[in-house]
Amino acid sequence: MLSNRTSGILRGLIIVAVIGVWMVIGALGGQAQGQLSTVQTNDAAAFLPASAESTQAAELADDFVDTESLPALVVASTGDGSALDGDDLAALEAYAAAVPDAELEGTTGDEPRTVADVSTADPVVVPSEDGEAALVVVSLDAAVASDRVGADEDSVSELAVGALRDLAAADAAEGGLAGTDLDVYVTGPAGFVADLVTAFGGIDTVLLLVALGAVLIILAIVYRSPVLPFLVILTAVLALTLAGLVVYHLAAADVLTLNGQSQGILSILVVGAAVDYSLLVVARYREELRHVRSTVTALRRAVRASVEPIAASAGTVIAGLLCLLLSDLASNRSLGPVAAIGIAAAFVAALTLLPALLLVAGQRSRALFWPRMPRFAGEHALPDAGVPGSGEDGAPAATSSEDAVSVEGHGVWSRVASFVGRHDRPVWIVTALVLAACAAFVPTLDASGTGDSEVFLTQVDSVDGEEVLTDHFEGVSAQPAIVVAPEGDVQAVVDAAEATDGVASATPVTDQPAPAPGAPAQGDPLVVDGQVRVDVTTDAPSDSQEAVETVSALRDAVHDVSPDALVGGAAAERLDTQLAGQRDLRIIVPVVLVVILLILILLLRSVLAPVLLMAANVLSFGAALGVAALVFNHVLDFPGADPAVPLYAFCFLVALGVDYSIFLMTRVREESLRVGTRRGVLRALAVTGSVITSAGVVLATTFAALGIIPLLFLAQLAFIVAFGVLVDTLIVRSLLVPALVHDVGRRSWWPSALGRTDGGPRTPDEPASSVAPTGSAAG
Repeated sequence: MLSNRTSGILRGLIIVAVIGVWMVIGALGGQAQGQLSTVQTNDAAAFLPASAESTQAAELADDFVDTESLPALVVASTGDGSALDGDDLAALEAYAAAVPDAELEGTTGDEPRTVADVSTADPVVVPSEDGEAALVVVSLDAAVASDRVGADEDSVSELAVGALRDLAAADAAEGGLAGTDLDVYVTGPAGFVADLVTAFGGIDTVLLLVALGAVLIILAIVYRSPVLPFLVILTAVLALTLAGLVVYHLAAADVLTLNGQSQGILSILVVGAAVDYSLLVVARYREELRHVRSTVTALRRAVRASVEPIAASAGTVIAGLLCLLLSDLASNRSLGPVAAIGIAAAFVAALTLLPALLLVAGQRSRALFWPRMPRFAGEHALPDAGVPGSGEDGAPAATSSEDAVSVEGHGVWSRVASFVGRHDRPVWIVTALVLAACAAFVPTLDASGTGDSEVFLTQVDSVDGEEVLTDHFEGVSAQPAIVVAPEGDVQAVVDAAEATDGVASATPVTDQPAPAPGAPAQGDPLVVDGQVRVDVTTDAPSDSQEAVETVSALRDAVHDVSPDALVGGAAAERLDTQLAGQRDLRIIVPVVLVVILLILILLLRSVLAPVLLMAANVLSFGAALGVAALVFNHVLDFPGADPAVPLYAFCFLVALGVDYSIFLMTRVREESLRVGTRRGVLRALAVTGSVITSAGVVLATTFAALGIIPLLFLAQLAFIVAFGVLVDTLIVRSLLVPALVHDVGRRSWWPSALGRTDGGPRTPDEPASSVAPTGSAAG
């Protein structure tokens, strides 16, 4: 048997080794975290399945052109709305002539150095018919547009757009437009992609700093200690580096697809989950320190008691998120593994790194809680939070009946629990009705999709440019809809397209390309393998929701006259993305519910209790979505939402919301084995109230931080999840679930033995039980 000295040395070496391993992970993972943006894919077309009609059309359409282009459209107009004069047009001609030589910042060696190196044609100046604007068409090579070049590994399209904007701001002597009265914007597909990348640029630093800063403030209030909050924050940051390290290498190897949205969600999810799990471990550790002298023994008990509920929580969230693998969209399908990796990293860090940090000072580790250090009260002292295995029988220092409870050190939550116990039925009925009333507004949430110009919440160059393009260039589309049809159907397809509302023109592709996007070409239709291509220009910009609706009608019209025709293009890709998102919502939501319900049945060894929990959490999700609909429609005046918003919100809210019910109900089961269900639920609510509420506030705060990224999708997701988590924490877990379980009583555990013979002392309506206490759960 090892001596105490030898054991101490071995323990110290293990602690140093654990912390050392995590420091190495932090060093490697920190670099990978900073490079995640270099393995992002933000092209919606890349997310579509091969079976999508637009994907099939794109493959056939490539045969009709030598090189596919990604247009960058430089739009110029006078600030006062007057017509362009000769000097303005001359300046634009000089600008177009200088564009090919515009340098791509940061490129070296064999990498493309100028815009000409990544273009498929010389720039063309196209004046508008009303004479009030002009368009410079820069056709970038789509094949290299997404390549990463330069020291910062920026995409070619991003660098090209930056070069166009820098040139426009340069002096006339350099071919720039500074000093003229022209307002110049770079828009089109390349412009939108560049602005999207810029918006996501805040994810690596600003988002993480805001989230960590907010969490640090909350932890300082919770712990009132100058040391503990930083240990928890360090645990969360290193968990994020582990997740970033794994995700980076998987994305770089094309095992999964990472986009900007997934990266932002990963950061928030890991920080929130790691802090939540750490709160539970630290709370349990503090309790144990009051009952044993040894900090090692106290931590061992705390970790042992925390493993089951934290593992159940992490497993539930991971299982729910992995249901996204059923998605048709690569972006949704990869979010599941990305987020699951983040949750796993948070779980590992909270149960390995944090315990090592809590013991870093050995027997003096109580000082980490200074100035509120937990004092040893004696081996047989009664714990103030009902820690199993502490004191004589593990019971809390509490007085309780079936309708009221008073637990030392938990005065506020004891009063809440007593209120729930005395008014259980009115409490759950009223809360359920309030949540149902909020959920009644869910049908008013428009999640049919949005256009590119509606994605940004701040003013951006590409959106302003599109407005000018729409006002002055009617019938000109940067990316027309594409119809690939049998040669014999070409005239029928053209006639059907031109008869469709919202279509400006339909032109077969010939061997003489058009001088500008949407302009008519001359010559005979080009035939490739018996197929022809018809470019269809819509009245609305191709990246707008109106164009999506037009293409939907166009498909119906074209398929009526040519069943074998395929309709593709940018608007069609967006349409297929939205249709896939709606399909995912119908398929994935029921699967998530079934998976989580099965996990709860296994965890609680009951059928009725899990059903009650799932019903409560689905109602909570509906309430959050209903309130979000009201806020989005009538307060923030949002234009709509992507179908992925309710899908992501559902996966996160149901899985994370069930977390808090798991933390509560595992404790309820533990207490029920000892004192009966009705007493047990009140005791569990009293002793878990503070730590679970703190965890919920932390998670809501971290998700709310997503709102600083000026993109519609993330702002909506931030609101729904943050508000929903607060509803789960403050209403569902604090009022609805405990009141419902208290009212139902021991039958909540049906069909387990605990549902037939409730634990605890004999009561008038519940016979004594022979069931002995087993297991433990986190407080």
